Amino acid sequence: MPATPATRHRVTLIPGDGIGPEIAAATRRALEATGVAFDWDVQAAGGDCIATEGTPLPDRVLESLRRTRVGLKGPITTPVGTGFRSVNVTLRQVLDLYANLRPAKTYPGVPRPVHDVNLVVVRENTEDLYAGLEFERGSTATAEFRALALRHAGRTFAEDAGLSLKPISETGSRRVSTFAFEYARAHRRRRVTAVHKANIMKYTDGLFLEVARDVAAGYPDIEFGDVIVDNVCMQLVTRPGQYDVLLLPNLYGDIVSDLCAGLVGGLGVAPGANFGTHAALFEPVHGSAPQFKGSGLMNPTAMMLSGVLMLHHLGEGIAAHRLERAIARVLAEGTHVTRDLKPAAEIARGTTTEAMTGAIIAALEPAR
Repeated sequence: MPATPATRHRVTLIPGDGIGPEIAAATRRALEATGVAFDWDVQAAGGDCIATEGTPLPDRVLESLRRTRVGLKGPITTPVGTGFRSVNVTLRQVLDLYANLRPAKTYPGVPRPVHDVNLVVVRENTEDLYAGLEFERGSTATAEFRALALRHAGRTFAEDAGLSLKPISETGSRRVSTFAFEYARAHRRRRVTAVHKANIMKYTDGLFLEVARDVAAGYPDIEFGDVIVDNVCMQLVTRPGQYDVLLLPNLYGDIVSDLCAGLVGGLGVAPGANFGTHAALFEPVHGSAPQFKGSGLMNPTAMMLSGVLMLHHLGEGIAAHRLERAIARVLAEGTHVTRDLKPAAEIARGTTTEAMTGAIIAALEPAR
């Protein structure tokens, strides 16, 4: 049911780092301009917290999310190869946000390679190679796994290899598959396609596919199919319109959702949402781009569209549609948009984050 006018929604706001605070502030302005009332609990997280609190993800952030059960998060830097573990992955695992939703939709006015894409990626969010079960090259644990593989499989891997485990469970596969079919039914989507590499990884991807098929049997009103992951990448580039809801294990979901974002204009228009039994966290798919911190020129669209997903989750569907239409109107007009949303010949005429946000607020239809 839609919330009453008096309802104030408690939401944890995590600005993030890099460009995060700028686009988070813009998104907050746009959300508040819809007339929906929020009680924001602003919580800092990311690399800047290490110097003061010794961790990029202080316990107070998790406590806030457990209390409000809804979060809106800006991007947070993840070091490549070294440094602290991904805050994004940790949040999903600690809060058991098992389903990652990433819509890919074309908006008129956004430069893009294809037209008329409107699909949704549903990604399992807690298992697979992102489970964080890694063992360093030369470690005792890796040596023990080499011996274990030789004993049970009759062959092993190189002595100088690092090792990452790929756990995929029946429980994890069943709940994310159920989420995908429930989402499809609730949003009048016609088809769910499971993406896998079960021809090679029969005990992990094979299990994922087996469970997806079993869940599909309980939804006779929704078509079901499956496709191998390398094939779906080619098919998405050549014929994306054949897909509606894509259901994938964790790693493939991360990669394929970025491919889908590329089809519709890039990560700057790619929103994301993470759902669990007890909490939901909304965030743009793109990274923190620390080299552009403080520039005031960053595109807030992906985080604003993540805010649209949050409004739907909060029961504020009318406000969600109003904000999405306002964003779409500004994108289509193409005047007050940041440089990444301009055609190549007009990049120098891109506007600021603040100016684009103001144009979106001005384009909001009056609340009824």
